[in-house]
Amino acid sequence: MSEHKENGATMPSDISARVPIFDRFATAVSAFASKAWFFAACLALVLLWAPSIVLFGNIDTWQLVINTATTIVTFLLVALLQNTQARSDDAVQQKLNAIAEGLHSIMGELAADYPGLADEREELADATGLEDRESSD
Repeated sequence: MSEHKENGATMPSDISARVPIFDRFATAVSAFASKAWFFAACLALVLLWAPSIVLFGNIDTWQLVINTATTIVTFLLVALLQNTQARSDDAVQQKLNAIAEGLHSIMGELAADYPGLADEREELADATGLEDRESSD
């Protein structure tokens, strides 16, 4: 078993391929909302709505319905996109941690042949918090 598994670190390969239904839904919405045509459709709706104020006059009910609908849609989209972004950030961080741990391990093995690597290895551990993660496991 590798050193990384022994110290309890989570490696990208340890992550389950099973994605919860909410995460799959958030990913699908993110993919849908990030398309250029989706932005164009939203812009078209705004451009159609803006003249309606002039055509219909100041209709409070109409404005209330539009404002409420856009607020609800915006709130839900932000929540879904935040979920997707947080999962993406976590995945990138786990990959960077795995690279740093692997590099730290290789530098430890080569330190006897290349004495300058010991200082670089210590600097890597300090910069990435490797020692802190290993001691907290």
